[in-house]
This record gives sequence, structure tokens and C-alpha cells, in this order.
Amino acid sequence: MNKKALLSVGGLGFLAVALFLAFGVFGVHTAFIDNEVSEGGPQFDSGATAAPADDSNEPSEADEETNTENEEPAQEPASVETEKQGSFTSLKNYSVSGEVSVLTDGNQRFLALGEDFNSSNGPDLKVYLRSESGEFVNLGNLKGNIGDQNYEIPADTDLDDFSTVEIWCERFSVGFGEAALTNP
Repeated sequence: MNKKALLSVGGLGFLAVALFLAFGVFGVHTAFIDNEVSEGGPQFDSGATAAPADDSNEPSEADEETNTENEEPAQEPASVETEKQGSFTSLKNYSVSGEVSVLTDGNQRFLALGEDFNSSNGPDLKVYLRSESGEFVNLGNLKGNIGDQNYEIPADTDLDDFSTVEIWCERFSVGFGEAALTNP
């Protein structure tokens, strides 16, 4: 083989390895792709919903006609309350914005990223609840870098200790953005 052919093969090999590292290992392509999510409100086991309730909570005439003295009134579904809330701010060279809420029905709690949530994209992004001491609770992979999404919070998590939500790139150990959770 001549020198030119050898250099060409070596150059192509180097390029192939560089592309593999950039896309396969470091996930560079995720910086150029948006992943939009629209989950709506969280699904509580109790059947409670965070969606706006119908203004007509009064029983209709048809409902009143079907109730008899022997029937017990239907049990009201659990209500959803906002326990904590916050707004994202960006960290370093990344962009994260939007509102976040902790919603509860009294039994379960969900971290809800609002419709206005928007984050720089990247590889291996996680949603963390972080304490001031640096401990964290991993709520899971970020489902999308745009849109509303929900993450169940473990029952034993003390939100007085874990009072910051962080979008965290686990692969490179860097925070993209954070929101301090406060009482509404």
C-alpha cells in the first residue's frame, strides 16, 4: 500500500472513532434535538385529578332524582393541593425555565413541571430533589426537555430537607437548572 492510501484509511478510521465518541458515548446529538412532552396532570391512585374542576359541583336534577333515602351519598374524590412551588433558573451555560409544583392528594405526592417548562437538552438528564448538604433523591430520567411532565415523589421524602429541584446531567456531573421549592 502506498502512503496516500494508508493516510486515507487512517484518517477515515480516526473520523469514525471521533464520531462514535461524539454521538455514541457523549450524546452530542441530544443538544440539537428537542423532545416535547405533554402529560397533563399527575394520575393519583385515589382518582384525584389536578385538572381544573368543572364549575358545576352541584348535583344535577337527574342526579337528585336517582338518589333515594336508602342510598348513601357518593363519596367525594380526594382533592389535589399544591404543597410547594418554584421557578427554574439556569445554571452555567445551560438554559432552564418554567414553573414547578409539588401536588398532593394527602397520600401521594408528584413533582409537576409546568407547560412552560423548557430546558437545554443533553445526554442522561435526570430530575433530582437536592438538599443543602448535597444529598439527592433521583426522581428519574427527564422525560422531555420541553413541556409538562410528572414525577412521583417517594413517600418518605422530607421536602423541608430536599427543597431544591435540579435538572442534572448525570453523565457529565453538571447541573442545567434548579428551582427552590417554597410554600404557596
